[in-house]
Amino acid sequence: MQYNHIFGPVPSRRLGISLGIDLVTHKICSLNCIYCECGKTTQLTLERREYVRFEDVIKELDYYWQHNADPDYITFSGSGEPTLNCRLGDVIEYIKEKKPWIKVAVLTNSTLFSDPCVRKELLKADLVVPSLDAVSKKGFARINRPDQKLEIHKLVRGIEIFSEEYNGKLWLEVFILPGINDGKSDILLLKDVIKTINPDRVQINTLDRPGTLLDIKPASRSDLEKVIQTIGFPNIEIIAKVDAQIKAGIQRKDVKAAIIEIIHRRPCTKKDLLQILGVEKQVIDNNINLLEKEKKIIGKTRERGVFYQTLKEQ
Repeated sequence: MQYNHIFGPVPSRRLGISLGIDLVTHKICSLNCIYCECGKTTQLTLERREYVRFEDVIKELDYYWQHNADPDYITFSGSGEPTLNCRLGDVIEYIKEKKPWIKVAVLTNSTLFSDPCVRKELLKADLVVPSLDAVSKKGFARINRPDQKLEIHKLVRGIEIFSEEYNGKLWLEVFILPGINDGKSDILLLKDVIKTINPDRVQINTLDRPGTLLDIKPASRSDLEKVIQTIGFPNIEIIAKVDAQIKAGIQRKDVKAAIIEIIHRRPCTKKDLLQILGVEKQVIDNNINLLEKEKKIIGKTRERGVFYQTLKEQ
């Protein structure tokens, strides 16, 4: 079976073996972040609706569960903002009913936290990872390029309210880009908000895969350590690269289809694909060559190697 709405499992830097669920189509989002690995947003919106049908998602989940081992987490992420799908809460409930022992994570850009309905749906997850890259209006516009109706103070207040309501794990992610959102005034504003939110963990991230702008660069280790020192939060860390010993153990016969499913949402190097798919290097090479000849994927050279991603018409 070729999956359209679930992908992986992939070895996650934060969650072990994670099966992804994508509740929007490429690329519907409320932000157009300059660092997004999924590419430019093609539909910038704050409208909640059933972008991907609930029935289609659970059909794929049921088939996956019948043919594969359980992952550590089922994670809502992918091509755009998962909370834009109005059936998010229903999918979480379905997972909890069928597989209550599997943890559910939601990676979100936080833009809909001002909506009480969204916050209520997220209460059902075991882990919520909201992102907050800037607190000032200018900084927010510079790095996240939001829908024009979004107001950063309402976004921040939404996270603060959710942190008071939520009993699960809350990890706040901050994405740092040199010269974009790492000025001292930007970091001090973040420091004050983080203190108010008081998440279980703060994770500092930077560029690893190609972003939407070619001239942006990742922050260095020393840059990120300076940010940590300035914020001064007790439980704060730099997100390390994925442990090379983690193997996803994906059980797929159609490697070609699996590659497409993965890199459509997350550009990968051949090394990344080897780790995710657990097949021989020659198998990866052959399928990559075939997909390139068919003009279904393209490779882009970056600091860490050649990243393969689907062509946008795919």
